[in-house]
Amino acid sequence: MSTYLLAIPPREIQMHTALLAAALLVGCLLAVQASVNLQLNSAVGTPYGASTIQLGVATGLLTVLAVAAGALGALGKLPDVEAWQLLGGLASPLYITSGILLFPRLGALAAVGLFVTGQMFASLALDLFGLLGLERQDLNAGIVIGALTVLAGIVVIIRGMKAAAPPGAPRMSGAGRAGWLALGVLAGAVLPVQGAVNAQLRAQLKEPLTVAVISFAVATFTIAVVLLVLYATRRTPKPKIAPLKKMPWWGWLGGACAAAYVTGTFLLMPTIGAAVTIALTVTGQQLTSALIDHKGLFKLPQRSLTKPRALGLVLLIAGSLTIQLV
Repeated sequence: MSTYLLAIPPREIQMHTALLAAALLVGCLLAVQASVNLQLNSAVGTPYGASTIQLGVATGLLTVLAVAAGALGALGKLPDVEAWQLLGGLASPLYITSGILLFPRLGALAAVGLFVTGQMFASLALDLFGLLGLERQDLNAGIVIGALTVLAGIVVIIRGMKAAAPPGAPRMSGAGRAGWLALGVLAGAVLPVQGAVNAQLRAQLKEPLTVAVISFAVATFTIAVVLLVLYATRRTPKPKIAPLKKMPWWGWLGGACAAAYVTGTFLLMPTIGAAVTIALTVTGQQLTSALIDHKGLFKLPQRSLTKPRALGLVLLIAGSLTIQLV
């Protein structure tokens, strides 16, 4: 054992280990969220209705937490906040609805791989160009190697997608497949932008839970408006309520997972650092999505973890860790 570790009290080592495990768990919950939302979609009959319910549940849970913590007094500072700082929640409807649409078509591992790819490259753009108030970072060898490794990983996973597809999986044309892949990357890319915008709002309000409530309230309102417009123009069916009574209990976990992810990342970043938090949450997200695919959990079609897909998973994780920690 190194002299550095011997100098740290055992209790602090245990606490730090627990926080690292919590970051990994938070990432796992994000993959579970996207998977169980499919059950909610099956019951409601429209992905936009499912997203509205899931975001509404998350908003309610976060509001209860904020009230219990006495954090809602920070809402009095809203008149001093710039309007664009309230728009971070716009990313959540896109991410959640994309997960509902992509998981049955691509599988959990491929969909999450696309999310992570978009997330990593959007984060790099924000850092390298110093966008949305972030401090500008210099390009280094670790970032280049990590980015190329992430790109190689998702390419390997996508190429092995057809071989792992279960019988009866939806068939896609070349153009349709490209469109779904682009949606996955875009849905992942908006998450770092959301984080940067919410960070600016947090700097103004000083209350992370209040920021989370505002973000999810904006998200819920946005997807509800989208649902109403699409229903009025007959582009989506009317949401069903009765089937929700027969939905498995775990079909409601999406909102709780979303609330836990937002709250967890807000609390962990100041303690163990943003880079470590992102690296571990992304790793947990990918490992859980691979397990969900391989075992066919949450009533999803089973997609075997073939050698190419396993290689792609390793490359994605290695690239993500390299970008964040090197």
